[in-house]
Amino acid sequence: MVDPAVGAMLAGAFALLFVSAALDKLRSLQRFAEVFRGYRLLPESLARLSWLVPALEFTVGVGLLARRSRAGASAAGAALLVAYAAAIAINLQRGRRDLACGCGGPHERRPIAAWMVWRNLLLAGLLGTMLLPWIARPMAAADAVTIGAGTAVAALLYMSLDRLLAQTTPAALRGSR
Repeated sequence: MVDPAVGAMLAGAFALLFVSAALDKLRSLQRFAEVFRGYRLLPESLARLSWLVPALEFTVGVGLLARRSRAGASAAGAALLVAYAAAIAINLQRGRRDLACGCGGPHERRPIAAWMVWRNLLLAGLLGTMLLPWIARPMAAADAVTIGAGTAVAALLYMSLDRLLAQTTPAALRGSR
């Protein structure tokens, strides 16, 4: 069972992650479309629908904030993260290690790496915990502090680890040979 303060903190942190990812892609939709096509996983006729990715990310992020849509948004978000992991893993397996991941904003060209697969799978699992039943208890003022501070710490920790792994990961984890 999930404590409602912890669940709300996770919902807030994941909402921030998905909405910011969507806004990064929407800022330069043409550049994202190029990155999306670069993965070569869909026929060109379907790859033209790349704008659906940030639309889905935005919908997931907003959906996580409302109690009625949280379960569906959690499931959709976890599925999206697993799809990202699979897309990266497939291209690493193909030997396409110079491919831009598309995860750092429209103008950041970060090559895909094995650690990104694991990161996305870990995030999908963490998001999946939001599908567990939540404990029914009244929320107190301390819960609001926990939710706000916890969301901020989770966001800062994610950004810090993401930057650190991108710059200092051993060759084996980056997918290099």
